[in-house]
Order: sequence, then structure tokens, then C-alpha cells
Amino acid sequence: MPVPKAILEQLKQLIPPLNGSLHKGQSGRVGVLGGAQDYTGAPFCAAFSALRLGADLSHVICSPTAAPAIKSYSPDLIVHPILREDASNDLEPELTSLLSRLHVLVLGPGLGREPYMQAHAKLALSIARSQGMFVVLDADALWLVTQDPQLIRGYRRAVLTPNVMEFKRLSEKLGIQPGNGEGNDERASGVSRALGGLTIVQKGASDIIAVDTTGSEADPAESKVEASEKEEVAERIEVDTEGGYKRCGGQGDILSGTIGTMLAWGKCYEDGTYGDATIPTSKIPILAAAGGCMVTRTASRIAFAKQGRALVTQDMLPELGDAFAELFGEDKQFGDKGKL
Repeated sequence: MPVPKAILEQLKQLIPPLNGSLHKGQSGRVGVLGGAQDYTGAPFCAAFSALRLGADLSHVICSPTAAPAIKSYSPDLIVHPILREDASNDLEPELTSLLSRLHVLVLGPGLGREPYMQAHAKLALSIARSQGMFVVLDADALWLVTQDPQLIRGYRRAVLTPNVMEFKRLSEKLGIQPGNGEGNDERASGVSRALGGLTIVQKGASDIIAVDTTGSEADPAESKVEASEKEEVAERIEVDTEGGYKRCGGQGDILSGTIGTMLAWGKCYEDGTYGDATIPTSKIPILAAAGGCMVTRTASRIAFAKQGRALVTQDMLPELGDAFAELFGEDKQFGDKGKL
């Protein structure tokens, strides 16, 4: 089932114009928090995919032990090695200042489960919520919220991207299993509902994206809860865009980066940087999730056609531009939007 045409048209409204009207940073400032000593590739793939899709600036917030490797991968990334193991280090002021300059936070790629990294992620999530940021939770950030779902419950500016095992753990934690009133195809909606209406991306042969706010309330402490975010909705999108036949490790990190980029564009759109802001804020997370899934799957197909069985995650990164053009048209069509 193809993604509805209406979704594609709304996604196009979120895409920044390329007409010389925007300055550096107005096409998206993305932050990726992760990168422990043993995991440097995941935050790189997430952050660099944001740049390849069209974000202006991409930051990696990581541990000092991971920073040299991540810096060496690309000079285009801005690396902040501030996630120190020293428990006496008070990160809150520094992290608050850094996050205030970003449009979106991607939390989890390469995070690991060391107690100090999990504690830093918990702090970052709390700050992001207080600032009303869009957030993407992936990898070991999902482990964090599976242990304590209250950390994210009701925060409808969040997108969760669990793989098969992560989804199983999360749904079981929330008491949502086949046979308990939720079929396999309905569990993403059940997880969304149990978490207060968050956007859930259940990754698989087809990606199931669900938002269900029925019977739940948005977080009253959220800094930006507009009327549309309080409305009850139940929406489900299946993305079966053709991908490559090899599912290499790291593709999920690219997905978190592409969804993060789409959310960053949504934030710029919401702030009136460009466009007419007719799309309600409540719609932005599910649109961004659908767009990220479509782009990532298309890039996988293009890269697989070239590399076959030899495909690795880095082969997908250069194909994100062509994947974007195939789905949304050439960039030149985005050059006639209204100027600032």
C-alpha cells in the first residue's frame, strides 16, 4: 500500500526552500546524543545522514572516549565530548545551553547502557521536554524508557523507533501483547496509546507508524501544547516503500537521523521560518516519521543495487540525496517558495 498522496504533499510543505532566502541553520540544526567508548559508528551514521538529507548543522554529543574517532570520520560534524563518566560533573547548564540552539534531539545511537551514559540521556530527555523540543528515541534510549516509561509518557513531540526486539520489550513492559486485545498489526497503536499518544515507528518488512491519543492526555508540563495536540486522533501509516534486500547493521541509525532531520524542518516550519504554517504541530511527528522511513528505505534500495551482498551502512549515506529527489522531486522545485 503506497503512502497516501496527501501525506507526500504535506511533507513537501515542511521541506525548506532552496532559493537563497535562508541563512545557515534555518534548514535544520540536529543534535545526536550517544557515542560511548565502544560505539562510535552509530552516532556518526545518524548525524551524517542528517547532513546528507539536507540539514544545515549536525552535532554529536558524546563521551570523551568516543569523540576522537567520531571527529576523524568527518570534519562536517560538530562534536561535543561532554558526557563524562565523572559523576561529580554537573552537565545540566552546559547541556541546557547546547540543546537550546538545536531544533531536534536524536537520543540513543551508540548510547550504551553504562549507568553514567544512561543518566546523561535521562537528563537530556528531561531538558528537551522542558524546552519543547522534538525528539527521536532509538537504540539504548529505548532501553532507558522501557525501564521507566514515565520518562516519556504524554510527550507528543517524541518519535520512538524500535526494532523487533526493542518493540517486543517495550510492548511487554506496557502489557500489550497479541491475545490481549491487540493483534500484531495493532500493537503499535496500542503502544502509542499506552504512552499517551506518542508516535511509534514499528520497524519491519513494512514500517508501521502509529499515533493513538484516544483516552490519553498530553503532558501538561510540556512547554508547547497547542489545541491540536490535545485532540483525540488515531492514525496509522504503513510504509512499504521498496528497500534493499540486505538489512545491514546501522540502517536504523540512518533512519533516526532522517526522521530527526524531518522533525527539524518541522520545527523551522512551525516557527514560521518558511511556509504558511497551515499544518498543525500535532501532525509533524507522524509526517516526519513517514518521510524518514521512505527516504531510508529508498536509499537502501539504491545502494543495494550498486553493492549487493557487499552493502554496508556507509554505502547508503551518499544515496540519500538521490532518494530524496526520487520521492519528492528535484531540489529545484523547492526554490520558488516565499522568501523571508
